Amino acid sequence: MPLVTTKEMFKKAYEGGYAIGAFNVNNMEIVQGIADAAIELNSPIILQVSAGARKYAKHNYLVKLVEAVLVEAPDLPIALHLDHGADFEICKSCIDGGFTSVMIDGSHHDFATNIELTKKVVEYAHERGVVVEAELGRLAGIEDDVKVSAEDSSYTQPEEVEEFVTKTNVDSLAIAIGTSHGAFKFKPGTKPQLRFDILEEIEKRIPNFPIVLHGASSVPQEYVKIINEHGGALQDAIGVPEEQLRQAARSAVCKINIDSDLRLGMTAGIREVMWTDPSKFDPREYLKVGRANVKAVVMHKIKDVLGSEGKA
Repeated sequence: MPLVTTKEMFKKAYEGGYAIGAFNVNNMEIVQGIADAAIELNSPIILQVSAGARKYAKHNYLVKLVEAVLVEAPDLPIALHLDHGADFEICKSCIDGGFTSVMIDGSHHDFATNIELTKKVVEYAHERGVVVEAELGRLAGIEDDVKVSAEDSSYTQPEEVEEFVTKTNVDSLAIAIGTSHGAFKFKPGTKPQLRFDILEEIEKRIPNFPIVLHGASSVPQEYVKIINEHGGALQDAIGVPEEQLRQAARSAVCKINIDSDLRLGMTAGIREVMWTDPSKFDPREYLKVGRANVKAVVMHKIKDVLGSEGKA
């Protein structure tokens, strides 16, 4: 099976009350950890690449790493997605370069400009069999090139979604209901609560339409603890409660983005090995531990958060 778009994935997820994990990839070990978990649990996956990942690992290397998964698991549904495309040019480059899905993030523009930009990307993508995700509302936080202060963030306005989807012909929509990018999502002592009232109103206005959650890492405290005990300094790193993500996955949310949790697992493995045995200098010795952590994170997400086990 070649790389697929998310269209059929999302249709099945919507009808089945589960979500597809969209896991950010940066190197071989992260790709392998995600793939091993998906293969073992027979789950469809989205492997997504940010602008920062393209700068770091280069477009062609990442595409070939993802294509290698298809050799290992030819029957596993896998989409290759651009995360947070900032402009038409990067979306075009990824569409022309083998991606099956792209996100155009025009959320930093005014509503009319966001529509205009998204429509331009959609027209180019659809002519080439590629699907498009867009965003309404702005998530706070920092992730790669995406930096939004709390003051500049905003919830998605449900009254805007019908017009936006109709005018752009976009395939899925990322919304802001209280998630945020990065590992430092909420302050200690606060009770994180997603705005399910906004999600429910959006569902009413655009029924059967796939919704996406960005900034949805839960920041596993066991990895934060390992990092901090082995020379790290991740104080007050708190994420989205997983029971709320599972609730979202049972609704119109068909795609949940997960990045920070993978980074934490990888970093915890590397730090633990290098701190415990400073004589280690073979990258394979510490990267394989990080890779195993990535696999463990993804298996947990698929089984207990996304609900996509056995859905391939």
